[in-house]
Amino acid sequence: MTDKELIEFAREAYKNAYSPYSRVRVGAAILCNNGKIFTGCNVENASYGLTVCAERVAIYNAIAAGQKQFAKIAITSNQKREFSPCGACRQVLAEFNPRIKVIWRDARGRQKTRQLNQLLPFFFKK
Repeated sequence: MTDKELIEFAREAYKNAYSPYSRVRVGAAILCNNGKIFTGCNVENASYGLTVCAERVAIYNAIAAGQKQFAKIAITSNQKREFSPCGACRQVLAEFNPRIKVIWRDARGRQKTRQLNQLLPFFFKK
C-alpha cells in the first residue's frame, strides 16, 4: 500500500466527518501489519471535550475488529493551513507502535511524513 493510496482512503473518510462547529473535516486511514485498512473521521459535539479526532476513530475501529499491529496512518483534511495530529492522538498511536509512520496532507496538497517517535519523543510507556 503506497502512501498516496492510504491518503485516498483518508480522503474518502473525511467526507463523513461531523464538524458543524469548526467546519474542519478530517479523515484518517490506518494500515495494519496484515494489510487491512480501517478509517475514521472527526466527530464533533456541542460539548467540545466529547469531540473525537479522526485518527482515534480509525484506531478504535481497528481495535474493535481485533487489530493491534499498525504499520502507518494517513490523515487528510479540508484545512488549507498546515496541521499535524494532536497530542492525544499521538499518545494513542504510541500505545501500539511508537515508530508508526505518520503521513498527513492538507487541502493544498502539502504533505509531511514522520515517525511517531519524532512527533512525540517522550510518550507515556506501559
